[in-house]
Amino acid sequence: MDSDGTQDTRGTRRHGVPRPSAPPSAPGREAALPPSGPAAYPPAPSLPPRPTHKPGAGQTAAPGTEAGGLLAWLVTPRAEAEPGLWRYGHRPRSQDAPDRVSDRALLAGAVGALLAALLVWSLWDNNLVPHKNILLELVTPSDWWGLEQPRAALTARAVYDSLFATLALYYFGRVGNWKEVAQRYVIARPQPSRALRAAVLGALVVWLVVWRELLPYERLAVSLTPSDWLFGPTDVSTVHRLRVFNTLLTLLGLWPFAVAGGWRGLLSGLRRPQAGAETPREAVAATPADWPELRALGQDAAAERLAEDVRTGRMNDVDCARIRRAWTSVVASPSRLDAFSSAVLREGAQACAHPSGQRDLPARTAVHDLLTSQVRIGRYADAERTPPARRDVGAAVDPGTLGTSLLAVGPSGSGKTERLVRPVAESLALQALAGQAALVVVSAAGTPLGTDQAYDIVVRPGDQTSEYDLDLYGGSEDPDEAAALLADALVGDLGEVDLRRAGTILAQLLGPFRTAHGRFPAVGELRELLDGVPTALDGLRAMLDPETHPALHRELDARARQAGLPGDPGIVLADRIACLDRPAFAGFFDTSPDARPFTLRSLDHPLRVRVDLPERAHPEAAQLLTRLLLVQFTAAMTARQDRSLFACLVLDDATHAITAESVRSLRRLRQSNAGVLLNLRALGDVPEQLRQPLLAAVGCHVAFSGVTTWEGALFAQVWGTEWVETTEIAKHTVFADQPLTRLIHAVRKLGTGKPVTTDAVTVRKVERERWSASELAHGVPAGHAVLSLTTVQGEHAPPLLVDLRG
Repeated sequence: MDSDGTQDTRGTRRHGVPRPSAPPSAPGREAALPPSGPAAYPPAPSLPPRPTHKPGAGQTAAPGTEAGGLLAWLVTPRAEAEPGLWRYGHRPRSQDAPDRVSDRALLAGAVGALLAALLVWSLWDNNLVPHKNILLELVTPSDWWGLEQPRAALTARAVYDSLFATLALYYFGRVGNWKEVAQRYVIARPQPSRALRAAVLGALVVWLVVWRELLPYERLAVSLTPSDWLFGPTDVSTVHRLRVFNTLLTLLGLWPFAVAGGWRGLLSGLRRPQAGAETPREAVAATPADWPELRALGQDAAAERLAEDVRTGRMNDVDCARIRRAWTSVVASPSRLDAFSSAVLREGAQACAHPSGQRDLPARTAVHDLLTSQVRIGRYADAERTPPARRDVGAAVDPGTLGTSLLAVGPSGSGKTERLVRPVAESLALQALAGQAALVVVSAAGTPLGTDQAYDIVVRPGDQTSEYDLDLYGGSEDPDEAAALLADALVGDLGEVDLRRAGTILAQLLGPFRTAHGRFPAVGELRELLDGVPTALDGLRAMLDPETHPALHRELDARARQAGLPGDPGIVLADRIACLDRPAFAGFFDTSPDARPFTLRSLDHPLRVRVDLPERAHPEAAQLLTRLLLVQFTAAMTARQDRSLFACLVLDDATHAITAESVRSLRRLRQSNAGVLLNLRALGDVPEQLRQPLLAAVGCHVAFSGVTTWEGALFAQVWGTEWVETTEIAKHTVFADQPLTRLIHAVRKLGTGKPVTTDAVTVRKVERERWSASELAHGVPAGHAVLSLTTVQGEHAPPLLVDLRG
């Protein structure tokens, strides 16, 4: 149960998949992995592995590596958001705010309206407004306004002044948009900032109104209070009663600010832990850190063991995601419940460990959320094109979007590898440690895509120190299938070569050779057969009995007749395979029974594989191997039976790797829970007839800064058009008929140098491109990219500008 059946070794060839003899996280571990079971793995270290050095600039520590980090990470809400939005701690915004006032304009208007309100009240209170009491005198007895005014007159004046102050505050509050200010800077803030801001604002308002008597409301309250209660027989009692009275008014004035600041909810939250301590231990916890899903099925002991590891810091985010993945398999297959429970009770956070024994990567450079399988790659720019709900919000990708494959185009230095490829590869490597994904990264040797310790297998063709090898035939046992895959890799990028004839030629040689030797030919042997060397063909023919294998003899005879004829694809195949028949590759691509090459058919369990290609020393061989891996990956993923793991192939440089067959295969990966990340310096590296089909086959597109206009035109076609509202302003000259008006216009024209005009505004909806070719070529700043995403379920995210440095 430690691997829940998805992380066990299942070899697709006779000898299975190789493993490192001593992985860094578990020294002395045997190369062959133990079988699945509660006692399958030796005890792991008591603490999760830490990065080799503290994360500095551009590096991020894993949740759980510091006290309280994992607990806060678990309880942080993940909103249900649209594709491409970073869900961790995301707060959905309103979509109905296209004309949102900027903070600067909003504050300036609010302060200006406040000053205007104070000025109007000062004029009123100092009797600088003429005839201000005319309305009051019309509705009150005339004898009230003599030399000696009764208490009723004072009360009426206080009510009158308070009514005017209220109307003035309401009017200037509407003008200054004070409601939006309170909503944006107080109510919309998270606790406890919301309560603190409301308290500061309420204290200021109460101090000015009640204690400084800036507004007449305190006078109104005094006039409405019985005098025999408020004014005592002595001056001391009067002072005390006035203080009590002002205190009551203070509490009354603070009440609306307490409601706006959510003080009641904040105080209830502070008291909740104390109340929770009095509740029985058997009560089901509400937080994810207490594993309520296990408690719901009666696994209280296992849940308590995991909760204790969370509280004490012995668990990290990878452990949490891995155990949740194992629990999902238990829910699907209840027969695994006993094994899961025993493993958790015995090992705690170390249960269900990855076969490598690792529980984290040596270092992280991106921000990850393994509960949602997302990696943050930047933030959406605060631009006019960006919808209000996405402005300044994190941009992220996950297997749901990578399952439709992703194409990134941008010149060298635009940040494709550093800001897109490496975060995605790092995220998938973490998901592999959690038993959720399988990863193959293909890049040039020396590309900074993680250390060797971050991968289970590192293949270095052309490097004699490489511990692993590649299977030239993709682990296939069928000669016809192996021939089709190898033909596409060898000559799939050559439009003048018939791919079907090339596959037929390879099948004519691979079938007889496998029957005679029990294996496929090595690189040197295949080159001799393709060159039509007489000794090679005659020796192969001699090993086959004509009576037992007449069909194979016919295949060899047909190949012998076609060899060397004009237009024979075998000549091109031999030239291409010669790129791998070099001294630097001696010993690689071995097909002998003792060989244990890595095959992409092994991606039905969570492997982390990196292939370092010799791009500088052997560029043609590197391009051929890239095509070979892409073809083998699409074929293996389409044919695999267990699709519970998400598998992804990351090509850091897909130059000359795209073929017509691989483009057709990309469309079939969506239903196979697999995807490909293709990184291109320019669309010119793709054959012209395949550019539009490639853009249509992938669901996610990233256009980095620096693309050309003709590349931008292709992206513009893929992204289509949208309806937008445009405003056109036409200026018309004003012709005056009256002499005085003509004189005014003449003086105005003399002073400004321009005729007097009037504006005619026309608002209409038009259909325009989401991003034009010119905007993509010249309007994308450095460090930014235009990102569009599509999920496997068919949801779309429009192409938007993303700041990859955010």
